[in-house]
Amino acid sequence: MRDCRQNLLVFCLVVILPVCMGVTRPAGLNDVTEVRHWSYDDFTRVVVELTAAAEPELHRLAANPAAKRPERLYLDIPGIWVGRKYSEPILVGDGLLQDVRLGQNTLQVTRVVIDLQRYGHHKVMVLENPHRIVVDVFGSKKRSSRSGRPVFNGKGPRLAVGLRSVNTVIIDPGHGGRDPGAIGVGRVREKDITLRLGKKLQTQLVKRGFNVKLTRSTDKTVSLEERTAFAEGAKGDIFISLHANAARKKSLQGIETYYLDASYRPNAARLVARENGITTKNADALQRTLGRMRVSEASIHSSRLAHDVHGELISGILPHYPGVQDLGVKKGPFYVLFLSNMPSILVETGFVTHRGESKRLMKESYLDLMAIQIADGLEDYRKGILSVASTGVQAQ
Repeated sequence: MRDCRQNLLVFCLVVILPVCMGVTRPAGLNDVTEVRHWSYDDFTRVVVELTAAAEPELHRLAANPAAKRPERLYLDIPGIWVGRKYSEPILVGDGLLQDVRLGQNTLQVTRVVIDLQRYGHHKVMVLENPHRIVVDVFGSKKRSSRSGRPVFNGKGPRLAVGLRSVNTVIIDPGHGGRDPGAIGVGRVREKDITLRLGKKLQTQLVKRGFNVKLTRSTDKTVSLEERTAFAEGAKGDIFISLHANAARKKSLQGIETYYLDASYRPNAARLVARENGITTKNADALQRTLGRMRVSEASIHSSRLAHDVHGELISGILPHYPGVQDLGVKKGPFYVLFLSNMPSILVETGFVTHRGESKRLMKESYLDLMAIQIADGLEDYRKGILSVASTGVQAQ
């Protein structure tokens, strides 16, 4: 018995004590590089960035008032070492989340604990380049006029997509800041075209009575998860991401519009990879991942939105620029589309690698026309939604 106790003491001194002191790290593990969060009225997004891919296991734990333990979500991430890097909680305190805590659950597993203040539902996604885990927590909160602190407002979730009015449009000018996007003929940069078009589109939509918000209004770097967190937090009814295409074959040109779907044509893999910031090889893996996900109700409406916008673009531009090619409405697994819960489309406005199209995309008059036609398409979609809603009310 004495030998057993001595062996146990030796084990504690050799194995457990060094772990507690944060000096023992098994070989071959990867790291947590950053933890970010964004808070809005009824939505909070937490992003845990890693140095390598990992598949988390997520659990929900009920509150224990007797132990003064709040309700919580926790993720166990295998193959990740955090040690004592995050020894203090990351305070959030926004009415949904109390804080985020990280610790070494076992020598091979990091645990991320999200202490909840209020809870409606959640969603977890695993993204690449950089590798990161995105946790979305939904609920309702407001700020007390007396204390300024967030409190639960008792409201339920937003109406289903098909029952919402279409008022707030989120315009997402692709790329920006450190990410120039595609670079074409004459060093034309995609990020400049999308921002100029985004501002013109905002002007046109405001004239039509829409409430409009841009994910970026200057040349700054905005991550994909931050763009869509902003869209959700702003309670967007429509999300439209603006891009410009590129191809090795310099003769390729034309306009195409995408909406979310698990399938896409093989020749679109390069575009999917570029816009998602992943390799072409990983584009196929993304397609399989999305294929396993439940495609939301918003995808049905996204298809209609894509056809309305694309139809107006082509019908309005061709009479003035007959050389423009119609590449059609297509499906594709784009992060920026499935990270939001609203009808969302991605418009590829043309190829900057085509000499003639690049020149058109630099013209103010051409971008003005595109903005008008996209706005007309969004208005067509809004009228269609209102018509369906009116018919539904009459049927009752």
